[in-house]
Amino acid sequence: MMAVQLYDMIEDILPAAVVEWLIQNNFGWVVEKHSVGGGCINHGARILTSSGQKFFIKTNDYSPKDMFAREAEGLTSLRSTDSLYVPESFLYDANFLLMEDLNPAGRNRDYWPEFGRGLAALHNHTSPQFGFAHDNYIGSTAQPNPWMADGYQFFGQHRLMFQAQLAARRGRLNPSQVKKVEQIVSNLNDLVPFQPASLIHGDLWSGNASSDQLGRPALIDPAAHYGWAEAELAMTALFGSFPDVFYQAYMEIRHLEPGFRQRFPIYNLYHLLNHLNLFGEGYLGEVLSVLGQFS
Repeated sequence: MMAVQLYDMIEDILPAAVVEWLIQNNFGWVVEKHSVGGGCINHGARILTSSGQKFFIKTNDYSPKDMFAREAEGLTSLRSTDSLYVPESFLYDANFLLMEDLNPAGRNRDYWPEFGRGLAALHNHTSPQFGFAHDNYIGSTAQPNPWMADGYQFFGQHRLMFQAQLAARRGRLNPSQVKKVEQIVSNLNDLVPFQPASLIHGDLWSGNASSDQLGRPALIDPAAHYGWAEAELAMTALFGSFPDVFYQAYMEIRHLEPGFRQRFPIYNLYHLLNHLNLFGEGYLGEVLSVLGQFS
């Protein structure tokens, strides 16, 4: 097949910028492309080039124009800590992100202890302020990250109230329910212990706990920012809880205040509100349960 014909065929299934980048960087032509399931926001696929190199690409024709740029920024920030393995990002545009293919293998025997210690090491990277270099996204929902010294104000206003007000505008929370969120926000100082601003993945549910080709823990799909470490741990128990050995290994490296598990629902209210906004009233019952418990 002539090169121009092959180029035209691949261009039909991949962004032209990706095809050009692969060729310019001596990775050759794309010879295989296989869709990968599991994502609820973007489409994922593995691609194999004629040089034998594999890549992973995420695409979304309807994503916010900077969503993949912000994801690449988060991956780079997490990767720079050398705490847990994070895939390298190579190229992005408004509708795609090209990155390293982790080629994940089955989890090795020490996966969860390694994950716990690695996450604790990540959280030991702290900042004087909460926030991040840019606003980014949690799923496809905007996530504001203004720099702030006060973690209670940051989480209260730019996590809980941001989502609650969005839900109200979409008709998914009524005024009395928003008022209950406000009550929790006003009591955060009494409900949550003081914590520094730690670099966190930001969206660490079980589906984003991946592995590399040796079965070691790896992080994907971040909503990275400097926030509360306990909030990160809380999400690990929201959609498929991590095992106890993970938390035990975490505490070998990093102290947790007593009762941290009892505080998980407060932090997870953010993610439940986001799922209410993204996916609808199926999450309202869980939101109301947390509001009834803490407001």
